[in-house]
Amino acid sequence: MIGNDIVDLAAAAAESNWKRKGYLQKIFNESERFLIHASNDANMMVWLLWTMKEAVYKAAERGERGTSVKTFAPCSLYCNNLILHESWALGTVVYKGDSYFCKSSLTLDYIHTIAAESQMTLSLVSTKIEDYDIADQTYKAGKPDSVSHHGRFLALIRLLDSLQSTN
Repeated sequence: MIGNDIVDLAAAAAESNWKRKGYLQKIFNESERFLIHASNDANMMVWLLWTMKEAVYKAAERGERGTSVKTFAPCSLYCNNLILHESWALGTVVYKGDSYFCKSSLTLDYIHTIAAESQMTLSLVSTKIEDYDIADQTYKAGKPDSVSHHGRFLALIRLLDSLQSTN
């Protein structure tokens, strides 16, 4: 399974006050909070770690449809092995005892993360990021494997083997 998450950084700045007392403790474990505080860009690190957790949660829970009520508990996901570059990041997230691989794009406008159970799957993903219009649902006709939207952005993910089987 794959999952993805996107954060519009302008919308996040307007909607979230992650610097308020106790906020980080509710979402991030001690080592993740260390990464945030040690980062040259704490805002970017907060949203990078957040997108990694969200993308993994979406990937993991897709495989468990029809089971109990789902609750996103960010502290139950552990980001680690983070490799940062100016415009991308790689890392892993452990959730319910399973490791997931994450690949993130870092831009001035958004952070986008794709999560999968294997590194190979990450190489088989086609990504499309476009403007998001809540009234326009035509993207659903293309049956993407994973959808995420926030603020101005819509992120659509397709596995390449899915693309080939529909052609």
